Parts: sequence; C-alpha cells; structure tokens
Amino acid sequence: MRIRPILDTTAVAFNVDGRDPFLARMGMIVLHPLKAARQRINHWVASRVTRQAGPVAIPRHRIYIVPTRFGYGYGALLLVMLLGAMNYSNSMAFALTFLLMGLGLLGMHHTHANLLHLRLRVGKVDNVFVGEEARFEVWIENPSPTARYTIALGWPDDPPAVWLDIPAQGSTAGRLPFAARKRGWLRAPRFAVATEFPLGLLHAWTWIELDMNTLVYPAAATHGRTPPVAAGDSGIAATNRPGVDEFVGLRRYAAGDTPRTIHWKSFAKLGTPLVKHFGETISSERIFDWDALTGLDTEARLSQLTRWVLDAEAAREPYVLVLPQATLGPALGEAHQHACLRALALHGQPT
Repeated sequence: MRIRPILDTTAVAFNVDGRDPFLARMGMIVLHPLKAARQRINHWVASRVTRQAGPVAIPRHRIYIVPTRFGYGYGALLLVMLLGAMNYSNSMAFALTFLLMGLGLLGMHHTHANLLHLRLRVGKVDNVFVGEEARFEVWIENPSPTARYTIALGWPDDPPAVWLDIPAQGSTAGRLPFAARKRGWLRAPRFAVATEFPLGLLHAWTWIELDMNTLVYPAAATHGRTPPVAAGDSGIAATNRPGVDEFVGLRRYAAGDTPRTIHWKSFAKLGTPLVKHFGETISSERIFDWDALTGLDTEARLSQLTRWVLDAEAAREPYVLVLPQATLGPALGEAHQHACLRALALHGQPT
C-alpha cells in the first residue's frame, strides 16, 4: 500500500516559467483537467490541516476514501457482469452481481470505520546528530470496543513507514523515521494515517500534523585534533611552559635573566649562577574555546567542539565550553552535556 499524497508540493503554484498565473491556470485546466482538479483538491485539503499539540481525534468528515487499483478492477468487473446479466436476462447473474456489489459497499463502510475516532498523541522524541534518523513517536489510542487492523503511518509521497494493529480500548505506539540533515530544531511535517482493511479495495486516509519537534546536534568531527591546554589557578600539575604559577626547579643562567630570579644560595655553594624557573599550571578543567579553533569555518568548529564535549563526557573529565555568546561550565554530567550540545546546535540561529 502506498499513501496517496494530498498535498503535491510540485504543484503548489500555477505560475510556471514566468507565465501569467491566469493563463497558466487555464492552460492546466484545458490540457490536464484531472491534474488541475487534483491540485484544487490538494489545496482545499491542506488548508484544513492545522498543527496541533494533541491528542487529535479523527472525525468522520476528515476521512477521505478512494478506490485502489484493485477496487477499480473490481468495479469494472461488476459493470461487465451487470451488462452480461442484462443482455441475457439471467436472474442468477443479477443476484451474484448485486451480492458482490453489496460486499464492496460493506467493505467501504468497514474501511472508513477502521480510522474513525482514533486518537493520536505525541510520544517521546529523542535528540539526534546530523546524519542520523530522528524517530517521532506517535501513540494511537482506540476508544472503541473493536480492534483496528493494518493502520499505516507515513510521510507524504513515501511508502508507509509503520504498520500497526490497535487492540480494542487500547493503544499502540509507532515511530516515524525522518532524516536529520541540518542542525537546529527539526519540526515533523504532516503525516498520513491510512488503511485498506479489510478487502484492500478502498484506500481511506487522513492527514495529521502533531506538534512534534526534536533538536539536531552538529555531527561530531573525527578523532585526531586535541584541545589546547589551558592555564588556570586550579591546576593539578605544572608544565615547563614559562609562567608565574608554580616553581618547577633551577636552570642555568641565560643572558637576559633578571637578577631577582637568580638563586643566590646555590650560587654561593656552586659558584655558578642558577635561575629559578616557574611554570604554568594545567587546569583541572578542560576548556573548549571557540576562538582557539582558528582556520576553520563555523560548521567545522561546531563539529570539533561537539567531538571534544563527547570525549570529555566519556572520560568523565569536567569541561568548560566557551562560545561567542555564552560560557557553560565547568561541570560534568548528562544535563551539562545536553546544555553544551544544545548551545552548539542553536549557534547562530534565532531562539
């Protein structure tokens, strides 16, 4: 079964190739009357679909139903049988034709009723990274005392992504996959709820647009680039880099050293001047600074910072994220990681 598109995005406007909209519309009606009629129906149906927080019930007047290709074949067969019965005045042929016609009408009633009064609400939606699939969870509740079978969920113009059977007075969840191609907020578009149960002769569907959103984090860069070492006064070790934080040891006198740095006690014993050497301390917190990533464009910087955040979290090392608009941390844990990834995902985007 394929979900029949109501909103044809390729036929939203009649103005093609810069032609006058009225002439283009009239040409479409004359040359392609069926396509023009479908466009008008598409616009009418799409205008009735609004984004809602849920739960959303499916009313009777919002269910659309058309024959499938098997339904068209079934109707053609009934027409041939009716013509044959009329030609030969055969009462048994009439009875069989009307029996099959009644079965088709009864199937249409059950196909329509299979969607009627179902309630849909938003489920859990996890945040993802660019390049992954976001999965929008939709719960379908069946308030009636009869079960509903082969309920399909899918995006416009795509085959159904989920098939569900909903028990009587119960509920079932389905997850609609959607490719996350860019960072930031990803809004789920409208989706179809369809069925062809029980005979497969008719296709009933409706459009639902639930208020479902997920946050798409930047894709993490590959391993290889290490964050720069940052100086600080909460360090755990001293380095050999020149500084004034921690006493490292003594070194030989070099031209340009000031007299106040000479270790006079050792000079009296050894007769050779030695100079006190101070080093810079390594901060116990890893600092990921936006400005330290010179030579990279915006998206590359975001990807590298994402990689550092994930690595620091995996190593259980506290870290600070320094962005042009905010500084987060020092901290560690799931909440801090989400706050950092959220800031990276929404960098440069309107809040």
